[in-house]
Amino acid sequence: MIETLVAILFLLVLSGLFSGSETALTAASRPLMLELEKSGNSRARIVNTVLKTREQLIGTILLGNNLVNILASSLATSVMITAFGETGVVYATMVMTLLVLIFAEILPKTYALTHTNTMALAVAPIMRALTFVFWPVTRVIQGLVQVMLKLFKADAGQEKSAATALAELRGAIEFHTAEADGPGPSGQTVRRERAMLKSVLDLADVEVGEIMVHRSRLVMIDANLPASEIVEQVLNSAYTRIPLWRDRMDNIIGVLHVKALLRAVQAHTGSLDDLNVVSLAAPPWFIPDTTTLLHQLQAFRERREHFTLVVDEYGTIMGVVTLEDILEEIVGEISDEHDVQIQGVRPLGDGAFMVAGDVTIRDLNREFEWALPDDVANTLAGLILHEARRIPEQGQVFLFHGFRFEVVKRVRNRLTSIRVAPPAREPEAG
Repeated sequence: MIETLVAILFLLVLSGLFSGSETALTAASRPLMLELEKSGNSRARIVNTVLKTREQLIGTILLGNNLVNILASSLATSVMITAFGETGVVYATMVMTLLVLIFAEILPKTYALTHTNTMALAVAPIMRALTFVFWPVTRVIQGLVQVMLKLFKADAGQEKSAATALAELRGAIEFHTAEADGPGPSGQTVRRERAMLKSVLDLADVEVGEIMVHRSRLVMIDANLPASEIVEQVLNSAYTRIPLWRDRMDNIIGVLHVKALLRAVQAHTGSLDDLNVVSLAAPPWFIPDTTTLLHQLQAFRERREHFTLVVDEYGTIMGVVTLEDILEEIVGEISDEHDVQIQGVRPLGDGAFMVAGDVTIRDLNREFEWALPDDVANTLAGLILHEARRIPEQGQVFLFHGFRFEVVKRVRNRLTSIRVAPPAREPEAG
């Protein structure tokens, strides 16, 4: 009798080991295990090895768990029948259900959920050995399962795709940063880090047309001007690379670098107007406005250039994109110590913002964690035009996507200043 009870307790411990191992190994952090393996952790290497054959691992755990549970129940039934007769079957069922539920399921799985990675590292060697021992049996079982799935025309293949993996990564970023998000400097740091990580993932989806400096704000110089006037305009400009045009502004003949011009001016003797400025300009580099940021970033690295001109399908100059523009798309605007990190946005005292019409929606969403759609327009003014289906008058108010937009200033057909009132945030519980 005593030996049987000890055997039952031992089997319950084994059942708890299998249950906890299943939870720990399936919930273990794969990125953490990969990093630990790179740092030389042998147990992390075993965890990664075991998880590569996940079906084999699950088969082993389920096989072992069912074996010990059935055997423990059988022994308990035998003991109870001996003690209470036929009624012992009922007693054995009740007692074993309670013991298995508490000590072989809830307790080990709860511990595994609260100590996932630690337990995964501890049980990985045991599970690897059992996987090797049970391999012939689990292999046969897996074969039968595959046959059954084919009979029912169910696809047992991997459903994982690049899009799914990317969505999981986005969800992981949101999940792991949500708890640290909140008011104060630490919360602001978390929000910025989250925005940077999301921006990196968006590089392959965002086109240069969405972040370029529009031609209406470009600084370009007429190449037909005297050299002295070109030098004066360059010195008055805040940019280091300036496109040169001839005859018409869409006819870009080169990109002048300030450093090259200053070297030439220093070495030049005689009248400054005799200097051939056009010969100092680099050949222009044109790209379509549908080029993705990831592709353009790689192109910048390969060509070792930082400046390119963006054209539409008709070859018309749309704007320019620089390497700095792409980097700022990742890290955000690099500015001084102000609450608002993007130009063209001024906070008002009532929670609203005065926003320039040419501020991009992506910058607003990233800075304030709004959810304005950026697939129909690149700028805030473009979004209002799209939603209004007309050119609004000054003073008109629109309500869409939960926001209130008031056209404060309009210059000709351009919306230059817009008052934006975001939806009120619900107070946090507690």
